[in-house]
Amino acid sequence: MVSRDSLGGSDVRVAIIGYGLAGSVFHAPLVEATPGMQVTAIVTGNKERQQSAHKRYPNAKILGSVDELWQNASSYDLAVVATSNNMHVPLGVDALHAGLPVVVDKPMAATVSDARKLLEASQQTGQLLTVFQNRRWDNDFLTVRKILEANLLGPITRFESRFERYRPAPRQGAWRESPDPQAAGGQLYDLGSHLIDQALYLFGTPERVYAEMFQRRPRAQVDDDSFVALQFPGGVTAHLWMSQVARISGQRMRVSGLNGTFEKWGLDPQEDALRAGKLPGDPAWGQEPRELWGHLSTNVSEGGVHFDGPIETVPGAYENYYAGVRDAITKGAPLPVDPNSALEVIRVIEAAQTSAREQRSVTFS
Repeated sequence: MVSRDSLGGSDVRVAIIGYGLAGSVFHAPLVEATPGMQVTAIVTGNKERQQSAHKRYPNAKILGSVDELWQNASSYDLAVVATSNNMHVPLGVDALHAGLPVVVDKPMAATVSDARKLLEASQQTGQLLTVFQNRRWDNDFLTVRKILEANLLGPITRFESRFERYRPAPRQGAWRESPDPQAAGGQLYDLGSHLIDQALYLFGTPERVYAEMFQRRPRAQVDDDSFVALQFPGGVTAHLWMSQVARISGQRMRVSGLNGTFEKWGLDPQEDALRAGKLPGDPAWGQEPRELWGHLSTNVSEGGVHFDGPIETVPGAYENYYAGVRDAITKGAPLPVDPNSALEVIRVIEAAQTSAREQRSVTFS
């Protein structure tokens, strides 16, 4: 662990590896917006991205290769791997062995065996490792957590969650559309990583996994319309949908219990805000208007009065992820995302792939 004393009271110096969507829209802006952290270097071999990075972060070093980063690893306090999925493990392992704590974008790896390589490298080097499961800080998920913690729904029976989009044609040449197993392409790895992570965070380890994976679009080579069902101890069932072929999206979340139901439509606004150049701390960050609040119906309330109506959405807070990373590095605080929990997500994905391929439910141990 890097101590505050070793940093000399200065900001945590962060090197962002990769400056595509993940690096430019999520990681670099969130790091720069976090007090006590600064974007010190950005690694990209793409000339246009180099120019864009230099324009937005004029004080950061723009490096053309990771070799330049490894040669001066002591100049940094954290490496963020925001590259294509196939590079998460090799770059993460190299960064750990270079003496740097590491944030790896989701999914952690394409396979459980590869994910374990990252965990083993972290243990061998003594360097921190965490995974960017940012949607634990989505407004809808934070609202569901608050409702469950207050036990407003009673014993939970079903959790439904969706990420549905409409992109009728595959993006030719995009690594997310690649059938190469190491590319970890398709919706199960992409949107599914978030949905599965949220379900496991709420309900723990499932007992059974069932999945359906389809390639609906012409020329699609990876799943673009998938469904995963998870059966948890105690009878809770999670139904998760991830799709690129839904012109009208279903409910974002619906949680049912014996004493109530909560439903929520619409996506958390933080990604769109980041794409528009907004940052945490800006007015109304993470908030949404009343007309987008979810609906709660419950017979559990103070004084025995039933409640049935809109409930204010807890503001989204992606900034809490990197604040947690900062505190883990400088104060020894718990990691915001335990890498072992991210490995469990990959285990579920592998079980879902087996289920879809063999058209059966899989016992998960």
